[in-house]
Amino acid sequence: MSDAQNSPPGGREVLASDDIRRGLKRIAHEILEANKGPEGLVLLGIPTRGVPLARRLAEVIQEVEGADVPTGSLDITMYRDDLRSQPTRPVERMELPVEGIDDKVVVLVDDVLYSGRTIRAALDALTDLGRPRAVRLAVLVDRGHRDLPIRADHVGKNLPTSRTERVLVRLGDLDGVEGVWIQ
Repeated sequence: MSDAQNSPPGGREVLASDDIRRGLKRIAHEILEANKGPEGLVLLGIPTRGVPLARRLAEVIQEVEGADVPTGSLDITMYRDDLRSQPTRPVERMELPVEGIDDKVVVLVDDVLYSGRTIRAALDALTDLGRPRAVRLAVLVDRGHRDLPIRADHVGKNLPTSRTERVLVRLGDLDGVEGVWIQ
């Protein structure tokens, strides 16, 4: 990684690495409480940063409950409603647990919830893959400004922002630096 990737992106830091860790622990406990344990859970991260967040949640659940929760990644590229207006996106890798998602409680995991359009695309993708018993949403940051009637079930941090601000999440696994910034 270049030094630019390893340095903070600038702006005002709103979550440090320890804050992210605590938020994920809280989310994991909320997921377990809502599900009454780890049975039947599947965590699907939305690329890019939702995937390592889903894995971290699974690690916390493993520490707390001693149970392995299947994780995977859900590519939503072809389900996005902005394909005509955005530059071409590469199709991401999709990894589903071998058990599938039928009759499971699927928790979609993403870094930032903003307009709700990414989650709408994820719900469309899920319907092509199977029929979960329930779908929940866990996000590290909820910044408001929905275009669609979608809300997160589990939130690490509610972060009121203006539409002109950007929320940048960086994770050590991918970016070499960890935190959340507002620019």
